[in-house]
Amino acid sequence: MKLLLSGATGAAGSQILRSALADPLISSITILTRRPLPNWLPVPNDNKPTQVVVLPDFLHYPEDVRAEIAGHDAFIWALGCSSVGMSEADYTKVTYDYVVSAVEALQDDTKQRSVGNPFRFVFVSGQGSDPEEKNIQMFRNIKGRTEKYLTSLPTCLMIQASVLRPGYFFPSHPVDRAHTRGTGARVADHIFTPLFRGLLSSQYTPIEDLGRFAVELAKGTWGESHWQRTFTNTEMQKLLASM
Repeated sequence: MKLLLSGATGAAGSQILRSALADPLISSITILTRRPLPNWLPVPNDNKPTQVVVLPDFLHYPEDVRAEIAGHDAFIWALGCSSVGMSEADYTKVTYDYVVSAVEALQDDTKQRSVGNPFRFVFVSGQGSDPEEKNIQMFRNIKGRTEKYLTSLPTCLMIQASVLRPGYFFPSHPVDRAHTRGTGARVADHIFTPLFRGLLSSQYTPIEDLGRFAVELAKGTWGESHWQRTFTNTEMQKLLASM
């Protein structure tokens, strides 16, 4: 299976990349990024073809980039950012507009697929996202808007969209911890992870589970009878436990 991935330099994306590299059913990985990848990421990988496509502007896909992303089977969208200090317009561009542009760039290719073999788009969202946009927190509404867009795509596009809503997570791999989270966040995690794991387990997502679940969704392990589906953190944990 040929996989597309965005957000590989983030906390979620770096773990998803490690999970995809370790999965024998993923035959190749294409990473879509705004700039050349840093050396700390585990690519290129000698055991699995891994291509990096640099796209400086995620709102505009030139023809050569469209050609490079065609022919894949799934896209895990892990690109995201904190809304802290961002205007609503800027956060909307990264969280919503980039996703819409990606779908539009892919759709000429995805339309060639069939109901029995759809293109799978996995969106890493967040717990508490609000597709009705009635929350007082801006980031929950914008994430919800993106979820609603993806889960309302017309069937003719042959895109099976899945939304993953993880709870609190933090990088566990030492290299990922050092490069995707600041010193203050790493110190705070020594308090938060035990707290969430022990007292608020329904709101905690081990990052290895996040990576594994996103890859399984991209492979079509769950939800084949549904063109669109939203997976809560609790549901994710139950499905992983059943494997």
